[in-house]
Amino acid sequence: MLYRSLWMITFFTLVCAQVFAHALWIETNPTGKKGQPQEVRVFWGEFADKDISPLDKWFSDTKSYTLTLITPDRKEIPLTSAPGKDHYKAFFTPETEGVYTVVMKHTVKELYHGSRLDYNSSASVLVGKGEASPETNKNEVSVFVAPKSAHKVNESINLHALMDLKPAAEQEVKVFAPNGWGKELYTDSTGKASFTPIWPGRYMVEVAGTQKKTGQHNGQTFEEVWRCATYCIEVK
Repeated sequence: MLYRSLWMITFFTLVCAQVFAHALWIETNPTGKKGQPQEVRVFWGEFADKDISPLDKWFSDTKSYTLTLITPDRKEIPLTSAPGKDHYKAFFTPETEGVYTVVMKHTVKELYHGSRLDYNSSASVLVGKGEASPETNKNEVSVFVAPKSAHKVNESINLHALMDLKPAAEQEVKVFAPNGWGKELYTDSTGKASFTPIWPGRYMVEVAGTQKKTGQHNGQTFEEVWRCATYCIEVK
């Protein structure tokens, strides 16, 4: 009986850790052109392990996320996703120059061991010239970099992290390289941190945290809220 109890505890701990390790993230070309369709892809899995979950394995109702395009003049346009092989995809066509921000968010329908799970992700697309403001992203939790046509190997990249739409001081930021290498950074008092990529390819940065907060969600009582935000960076 003791062996079975220990096995069950270990099993549920591993499952819980697996779900918390998973994340939603957006991939898209960091630059676009006026009048040409821009593809946006949404994945669920573990980026560092190159473990992308097939669509029928996405946890709970994770695939019911919302995806919104914020144009350079701050208009918000809902994007409709269609299933791909191992991801969902959406398209938009830039009409003017500037920075387009794609924002994804989702609160999972089911609680996980008493926790409500909130997933957030964003991506910036630079069309011609333009600058983006942190206020463009409406997600309460976010991590991002200044829009740029290309980041380069051995050049420092500055990150910004927000919690509750405010600079997140002393916030842990995880950086995952294309080859699975990972590193933890901590933001300064203004919510900023930096790292220098040494390999080309796609990186993902992630911030996560748990709030001790109780409430009701779909008829269930939660005791805390786990929040996560991701952002991908292309390095050449």
